[in-house]
Amino acid sequence: MSAHALDHGLEDLAATARAAMVRAVAASGAFAADPRWQQAFATVPRHLFVPYYYVSGVGGCERRWGESPDPRTRERWVRGAYEDTPLATRLRDGELLSSSSQPSLMALMLAELRVEDGDRVLEIGAGTGYNAALLSYRLGDDHVTTVDLDPEITESARRHLDAAGYHPAVVTGDGARGVPERAPFDRIVATCRLASVPRAWIAQCRPGAIVLTPLATGLVALTVRDREHAEGHFLHTPAYFVPLRGQGRPASEPVALGGVPRRARESDLFRFLLDLTRGTLDPQEAYALWEREGMPDRRRYGVTVGAEHAWAWLDEPEGPYAWPLPGSTGARLVEP
Repeated sequence: MSAHALDHGLEDLAATARAAMVRAVAASGAFAADPRWQQAFATVPRHLFVPYYYVSGVGGCERRWGESPDPRTRERWVRGAYEDTPLATRLRDGELLSSSSQPSLMALMLAELRVEDGDRVLEIGAGTGYNAALLSYRLGDDHVTTVDLDPEITESARRHLDAAGYHPAVVTGDGARGVPERAPFDRIVATCRLASVPRAWIAQCRPGAIVLTPLATGLVALTVRDREHAEGHFLHTPAYFVPLRGQGRPASEPVALGGVPRRARESDLFRFLLDLTRGTLDPQEAYALWEREGMPDRRRYGVTVGAEHAWAWLDEPEGPYAWPLPGSTGARLVEP
């Protein structure tokens, strides 16, 4: 039995589970910025985009798949497909290569894009194709482009999209370079982590466009001023994504935190600051700043992309605390 052709019992289970997922996502407040996305999540069947996935279990990872001969496994697969949790969909030698993101985080990101009818959207990181399907439901196939470096990922995303009845442009290529042949874009959304914001994205946007991308362990929403300039703040939520393959892959070496007080070592917000200032501040400098500024949350940080430099900052782009993103120079840090 194909995962795309469920028996009647599993179809009913999928519909019930999808409705429960949508209620949970709505209760989280993820649709608050744009409630129109709720209908997209209620309509697009996530299980078509995850014909199999991996969950951690005793002794390693358990593979759940829709074509299992065991009906109980197929039921667990359907139920798991509609849990509000990320799903690992592609592993290689124990490394996570691709996943389906947590639906509530996807909903928050899509709502924060604040799309309007007619907007052209570029998605960086095709994944399973589920996010592109949601965008296509909202905007129409012709207005959506998704790109990924791995041809196996783009091919499987295309198959999933076809099965669900959506046909956006699926491009195989380096997402850091954008997709110039499909530009200009009104929105760019990345579903993979980067070390900096590629200038190619800014150049491929119309003035006033929004670029929403993971950076460090947060999400920054930039408004494009022109082909060389964009600026904006981080959202409040933490975000953990698979790194972009190809250009712009962020460093992932662990940071030694010896000498840093325990409350900082265990703080997600402190680790965000460390990741954002990697290569500029050492842990002791970062801790002194974090404590002095009252343990700032993500919304106090922002990013500016200029013609020659890109930098992250606290509170103000031209304020006392600023750190170059990879490829830039010129940190500013005022000591107390």
